[in-house]
Amino acid sequence: MSTTAFKALGEPHRVEILEALRGGEQPVGRLVERLGLSQPAVSKHLRVLKEAGLVESRIDAQRRMYRVCTQPLAELDDWLEPYRRLWGRRLDDLEEHLERRRNT
Repeated sequence: MSTTAFKALGEPHRVEILEALRGGEQPVGRLVERLGLSQPAVSKHLRVLKEAGLVESRIDAQRRMYRVCTQPLAELDDWLEPYRRLWGRRLDDLEEHLERRRNT
């Protein structure tokens, strides 16, 4: 798995952009309004997300429409899976420990 997606998501505004696009395809102008950033700033973040493969765009008349690409997110999810199992086991161990303490 490439670390490019992780690096791209290390910036909070980029995460906000992905959250905004989760509801469907949107033009840059709507993202500018939602984030309260300048159009050049939003475009810069979108370029980074596009280079990481997290979003894609298409031209619709005079607007550029952006949408989420799910494949890199699925790869991130796959990468995180072993850690979720580890956290689950640790939480199970904690629950058992607390239960033993309550019973003593």
